[in-house]
Amino acid sequence: MEFEQAADVAEHAAREGGRILEEWAQKFTVSEKSRSNLVTEADFVSQQAIHQILKNAFPTHGFLGEEGLSSEGDDPDYRWIIDPLDGTGNYVHRFPYYGVSIALEYQSTMVVGIVFDPNRNELFRAVKDAGTTLNGEKITVSQNESLSESMLMASLPVATDASNPAVMRFLNVIPHAQSVQRSGSAALNLSNVAAGRLDGFWSTSLKPWDMAAGILLVTEAGGTVTTVDGSPFVVDDADLLASNGLSLHTEVQQYLV
Repeated sequence: MEFEQAADVAEHAAREGGRILEEWAQKFTVSEKSRSNLVTEADFVSQQAIHQILKNAFPTHGFLGEEGLSSEGDDPDYRWIIDPLDGTGNYVHRFPYYGVSIALEYQSTMVVGIVFDPNRNELFRAVKDAGTTLNGEKITVSQNESLSESMLMASLPVATDASNPAVMRFLNVIPHAQSVQRSGSAALNLSNVAAGRLDGFWSTSLKPWDMAAGILLVTEAGGTVTTVDGSPFVVDDADLLASNGLSLHTEVQQYLV
């Protein structure tokens, strides 16, 4: 299969998903999946459109999506991993930091990653062994090797409390970095690590659809993705440290384990 062609289809699907999000932005209602975990009709409509575009183009592929989408295809080598709205809480509050994330996995390896930010009309795209682009222009991770000069992002579990180990990791890093933030969109955090805007990002509470596209964006842009203790990253496990891949990665890691 030609992965660049698959990326073209995924890019089209991501833009359509983003268009739907913006169309629905002023008219959705909100339901509760669980406390602090909001979902809107926009999630479902966006995912349905993305799934249909990809399914029409690749009818034998499997699918995994945030909003209850899980199907095995006739060809077990391929799996699309979809987040139709990464950053739902931000979207609900009209905070403009959310996006659409689409990845293609081939034989357990990410080969296509697309993240679309409809607020900035920014399309991040990576194909395995072909690098990462932002709106068609090549991007790379930052060259910052100093934690004290770094800007980092972290994901924390929803509805958590101060005793959660993830909160303690966050507090451990704060004194040593220039800035540590929590944004609400893992896909955009990873995209911005790939673009060199952020130096690193970590989480121990994400789902595969939050990370799948973004990890390829980072690695193809020259960065490193591991677990927080430095072990090999596995997309189905909620354990991620992504950075520019320099000595900063190891330096951050020492405050996370």
